[in-house]
Amino acid sequence: MPLTMAGNGDTGTIVKIVGRDETRQHLAELGFVVGTAVTVLTKIAGNMILSVRDSRVALDKAMAGRIIVELN
Repeated sequence: MPLTMAGNGDTGTIVKIVGRDETRQHLAELGFVVGTAVTVLTKIAGNMILSVRDSRVALDKAMAGRIIVELN
């Protein structure tokens, strides 16, 4: 399911990242790689603050929708 469907406090594992090569590369540079755990810290109007690889990252709704996760 897209990361945008997860709620506050939900943790999941990234199973796929969709989009153009540039978009996937940008997300990979931020730490969003297949197999990595991601936790939703805050979700407001679709925009999210996430914890990934011991870092906090803010993503807008469009970018978060490109990350497909499996909730734990």
